[in-house]
Amino acid sequence: MTQSNELDSIQLNFSPGDLILLNLALALIMYGVALDLRFKDFNYLVKNPKGFFLGVFSQFILLPFLTWGLINIINPPPSVALGMFLVAACPGGNVSNFLTNFAKGNTALSISLTGFSSLASIITTPLNFALWASLYSPTSILLKDIELDYLDAFLTVSMILGIPLILGIITHQKAPILAEKASKILKPVSLLIFSAFIILAFMGNLDLFLKYISVIFLWVLAHNCIALGAGFSIGKIFGLPLADVKTLTIETGIQNSGLGLVLIFTYFNGLGGMAIITAFWGIWHLISGMTIAALWKNKE
Repeated sequence: MTQSNELDSIQLNFSPGDLILLNLALALIMYGVALDLRFKDFNYLVKNPKGFFLGVFSQFILLPFLTWGLINIINPPPSVALGMFLVAACPGGNVSNFLTNFAKGNTALSISLTGFSSLASIITTPLNFALWASLYSPTSILLKDIELDYLDAFLTVSMILGIPLILGIITHQKAPILAEKASKILKPVSLLIFSAFIILAFMGNLDLFLKYISVIFLWVLAHNCIALGAGFSIGKIFGLPLADVKTLTIETGIQNSGLGLVLIFTYFNGLGGMAIITAFWGIWHLISGMTIAALWKNKE
């Protein structure tokens, strides 16, 4: 059995406590993000529809399609391909707003896209994942063996992202002073909890990560490059201002890999290829995102 094919048969070690920690972190992160959102922030969508709809197209349609094309070219093990499809189906990552602001992009557009994609992901993440994974024969076969309960997946995503997002917006509307104070506490605390999970996951499976990092890194690098390139290209092709191009690039290139890990540990029993590539995505997209934001910071 080759090194890459072994990824289809291994499972990452994790405990129920680890999964609870990850769910808590993601819910708190989303609630903390939503504390800065107001219902009127979504008015931006009405006044500036072009950038918003292009962002939705880039994230929900173009990225999954390009992922399918990349997978057909590199032919990774089925479990790795399944992980790549799942990452592409996830909504934008929670740090995209910070990175957009740091890069001097269009923060209002970023907030609108993050809020919309997080709510829409209740439906789009399971559907997009099922659609594109079924169009690639090896992952289609693997999905049949796993027998994923998509209704259950809908409920999981809504519990982790949808409900905290709505509660955060309501909190901001009803108690803005409390929301501002809570936001300053929740954001660093939730990120620390999430970081603790990643560290525990790596330390508990360090031998596996070290063994497969050489092949995983190249796949993640290629995948993240097409994600960033998708947002950048769509913005340039349709003549968006530079600030909007920056935003679409970051929003498409920063995916909520934490949600992907929850789904993997909940429904796929920590399937090796899926879990390793998604976990490494969660680290790498922060590095690439910060690098791009720093390079763009002084470019008006």
